[in-house]
Amino acid sequence: MISFESLKAEYERNWASLEIRPGRLTEANAVARKALNGKTTYQQIERLTGVPWHFTALCHYRESNFDFDTYLGNGESLHRVTTIVPKGRGPFATFVDGAVDAFRLENFIGAQDWGIARMLFRLEAFNGFGYHAKGVNSPYLYGGSTLYGPPEARAGKFVRDHVFDSNHVDTQLGTAAILHAMMSLDSSITLDGSPQFAGRTEPEDDVASTVILMQQALNKLGANPPLAEDGISGAKTRAAVSQFQQQNGLRDTGLLDAATVAAITRATQQPGTAGQAADLSHVLTRLEDLAQVLRPAVGGTTLPATIPAKTLPATTNDPISLFERLFSLVNKTAPMPGPATPTTPAPVDQLKQVVDLLSTLLNKDGKPVLGQVNGALGETIGKLLDGKKTALGIGGSVLTALLSSVTASPNAGGLAGLLGTVVSAVPGLGQFAMPISLALAAWGVLGKMEKWVQGTAPPPKVTT
Repeated sequence: MISFESLKAEYERNWASLEIRPGRLTEANAVARKALNGKTTYQQIERLTGVPWHFTALCHYRESNFDFDTYLGNGESLHRVTTIVPKGRGPFATFVDGAVDAFRLENFIGAQDWGIARMLFRLEAFNGFGYHAKGVNSPYLYGGSTLYGPPEARAGKFVRDHVFDSNHVDTQLGTAAILHAMMSLDSSITLDGSPQFAGRTEPEDDVASTVILMQQALNKLGANPPLAEDGISGAKTRAAVSQFQQQNGLRDTGLLDAATVAAITRATQQPGTAGQAADLSHVLTRLEDLAQVLRPAVGGTTLPATIPAKTLPATTNDPISLFERLFSLVNKTAPMPGPATPTTPAPVDQLKQVVDLLSTLLNKDGKPVLGQVNGALGETIGKLLDGKKTALGIGGSVLTALLSSVTASPNAGGLAGLLGTVVSAVPGLGQFAMPISLALAAWGVLGKMEKWVQGTAPPPKVTT
């Protein structure tokens, strides 16, 4: 994995020894003056984003040679929707609007460390870190300086994707060389980039773990060419994301938005992928066996254990179907004693909206996916949800709604009676403490379902 900490010392050494080649000094100064001419506009962006104006100037040079009629994210026209990654951006009314959007996508807004090492790291990330593997300083940073090209340093350039020519010398000036020239012409540029708080992580560092997981997943799905699993959402990663989006009916942006992350995660967990081929159908069988144990006899006859599904197949790996059948199972564990007519709708009816919400979040029929309990559907989604507890909140909402339906009939039998008895025994439990407990119980319930799928849980024992 490429990390800032692993490269920080190298960037600092290179900056300390950087010299613009005498034959390129006039050109470097001319480019620096063009950058300074846009200072007022770049400062507007700095006020909106916190990104230093001179960093914006360097990005603007490399993307579109200081053309203020372009989108900073890729150099395309401001006046049309972008067609290369990042796709689907704009149109924008002004260069400033486009720049703010581009920096937001790069997770630069809110960054605190703008020292020279971190700045060079961010600039090189735009172009990729492939030069490190070739033992060559990146021309994207050091072109035109003594740090790149003979006689002082090694040459080499990626002349096209994955094709490196060790004899080719990039003639374009590097961003570090231009920054060096800018500082000689404008003494107001400072590089004091120490983070305000010691040990603070930068915004792009926070998303790196998710990017690595997505790179690993895309490689598993057959990304061609394979991606470097480095946590950097660079050009190649975005191209692979774009291809996945096109193939799966998602909005083609090349960006790892929430829907795309969820879809990639789900794609790695489809039947046939390693470790994900288990049939969830015997979860239902176990649950229905358990219902037989809890269901009391009526008139000396035991109610049928299996509750037929009207529209669901006998076997399914669809978690939504499992939830729906589980709610049906709880609702029909036993009849209400006596001829009384329920005054409230059945729990399944009450929970229909909750099931619909779960259907949306769990990607039924191609909708965005959130996933079940942290880790229940795979290691990838578990890591993504770790600490956020989104799945816990969903499970807690479902079971809290279920509790609301059973407290009105504490004398019912089966599972409904069991929950009603517990709630009625402790005043205030259902309103305050029980929802919290049920939220935690959701983790255990779905964890137990996972054990049943794996065949590691003991079968229920029928008592007489």
